[in-house]
Amino acid sequence: MNVGLLIVAHDRLGQALMDTATGTLGHCPLRARVLSVARDCEPPQMRQRAATEAEELDTGDGVLVLTDIYGSTPGNIACSLLPRPGVRVIAGMNLSMLIRVFNYPDLALDELAAKAVSGGRDGIVLCEPQPGTEHG
Repeated sequence: MNVGLLIVAHDRLGQALMDTATGTLGHCPLRARVLSVARDCEPPQMRQRAATEAEELDTGDGVLVLTDIYGSTPGNIACSLLPRPGVRVIAGMNLSMLIRVFNYPDLALDELAAKAVSGGRDGIVLCEPQPGTEHG
């Protein structure tokens, strides 16, 4: 058994990240689903869909929920799952985070959540020119 993964994000963002990560790795190592949240969605129905997805993904090891922006509609839908046992929600999802999660599919839920946060944070780098190189 492994942790399930649910991505809750604006429009097609979650699916694009999922497609890119699985394309990069050549497969999806976790049971994973994407819940795309349209601008004109009905939040109560989307919260119910998220609950159903989480329930179906959880085979006993829990569900990691990744969302794009904390406080946004997708973020609020994701956070509505927090009262459920075995659910961890991380906002600020990026491709580095998702690839890190996919690289550690056998970790327990709390360890996988920590890897996700470190992967997302470590993937944010201020790129600066190297000494002696010209840009322009």
